Amino acid sequence: MITNFAGHVLPGTLFLLFGLWWSVKYPLKYLCRRKTNAYPLGSKVGFQHVEVIEGIIKAAIALIGMIAEQFVPSGPHLKLYNYETNQWDHLMNWQHATMYLFFGISGLVDIVVHTTNMFPIALDRMMLSLAVFMEGFLFYHHIHGRAILDQHVHQLLILTIFGGAFIIFLEVFFRGIIVLEMFRASVCLLHGSWLWQIGFVLYPPSGSPEWNQMDLNNVMFLSMCYCWHYAFAILIVALNYTIANWVVRSKMKRAPAVEIGLLKRSEQDQESEDDI
Repeated sequence: MITNFAGHVLPGTLFLLFGLWWSVKYPLKYLCRRKTNAYPLGSKVGFQHVEVIEGIIKAAIALIGMIAEQFVPSGPHLKLYNYETNQWDHLMNWQHATMYLFFGISGLVDIVVHTTNMFPIALDRMMLSLAVFMEGFLFYHHIHGRAILDQHVHQLLILTIFGGAFIIFLEVFFRGIIVLEMFRASVCLLHGSWLWQIGFVLYPPSGSPEWNQMDLNNVMFLSMCYCWHYAFAILIVALNYTIANWVVRSKMKRAPAVEIGLLKRSEQDQESEDDI
């Protein structure tokens, strides 16, 4: 399903939306924790509910993706091996469905971790890191034998994916570090925008000129273009952090002075719970 323009744009849009959301959520969470009288913007319980909602959305998207990969008209319809031709059946669809499967597991873990006390809270980051790693692992074995330009744009995508998996893995041990959280948001934005770029390169919309798959100048240009994509992602993250900081400061200035003592105690409770 991903072997066309829409198949790259749709997952790319999802990663862009998650990256944009994270670039807003984590600055707000960090700044609310620092500013004693900004807590009305977001309590611990409120952010915990957000994590549950994220898990539900993630699991739902993954389920829809798996169903779509299996039951599109040209899909395998749950048939892995074709005994008539003695060949594996639609392995590309099965690979994509497997990617969705791990993101679905990550979503379910988010829901369980943030609604019960059964498991350590770091398990949500661990499963997300594993899901992203599995995506990169499957993509790595997805591009052999293709044209030079095709391989190159996917190798850059794999670099992005493994980088994201490593960042999330660090969050297992260093939870709540704003630098890592913003780094993850920027890489997620890069992940999404680069999927869009791959769609335009390999499957240009009608009327657009086709890229020469064997031209090394195109390889050089896209390497530079990849850097531009990440620079743009950093700009978005910085802009959203600035906006979040302005919102929190505005709220802090308007908060009644009598609330500060109560909110300060709430902050101390929050920090002790986060440490646990």
